[in-house]
Amino acid sequence: MWEQLTSTWQGMLSSLGWTEALIALAMSILFSLVVYFMYQLFYGSRHLGAGVHRMFLVGGPAITVLFLGIQTSIPLSLGLLGALSFVRFRTPVKDPAEIGFLLLLIASSIGAATGNFMVIALLLVAAFLVLGIRWLLRDRSPAGGRSSLMVSMDQEDFTAHEAKVKDLMTTRLRGLRLQSMSVVDGKVNLQYHHRPTSAFDWTAFANELTAAVAPARLELFVG
Repeated sequence: MWEQLTSTWQGMLSSLGWTEALIALAMSILFSLVVYFMYQLFYGSRHLGAGVHRMFLVGGPAITVLFLGIQTSIPLSLGLLGALSFVRFRTPVKDPAEIGFLLLLIASSIGAATGNFMVIALLLVAAFLVLGIRWLLRDRSPAGGRSSLMVSMDQEDFTAHEAKVKDLMTTRLRGLRLQSMSVVDGKVNLQYHHRPTSAFDWTAFANELTAAVAPARLELFVG
């Protein structure tokens, strides 16, 4: 078994050459570093995700080596697919943004394994430009940089204090927009989107809303 595995890997290296294998691995590490930097710059500092970036620096070169093996040996590729079928991810990736970075990492790793360095470089530059433009326009675009807010009150209290609540929220929050409204079991639930402010004091805002509708009860949920 060990002799067969050794001969398979020797055959892979002999068909590729040490120089080609080292170049592919080095480019994969470089691409992984770029994707890791982009994740930290455009996503990691402002969102709480599943932490997929922690595997970028190891996952990228590993994917490249896997595809180097698949290119040179069909039996080895079938064995690798069988081994990977046992892998189970315990932490679900729920944010589509993180899935996008994972796809970027996989594409760059496959490109490094197949020698398409120019195509991957263009892909990374295009992704960086798109994310950079989105980041620059986050405060100007109606769809960029939105945060959610939910207010819940008893229906009778909401009827009495609706004007106060709306005026206060419109004054304190930028770009406030009502997204949905529901009445369930005598309670009014309002969901809003607004543009976040870095130094906003949510504790003071919650106290101000509570004082404005006192003695009525108001529930505030910030997302």
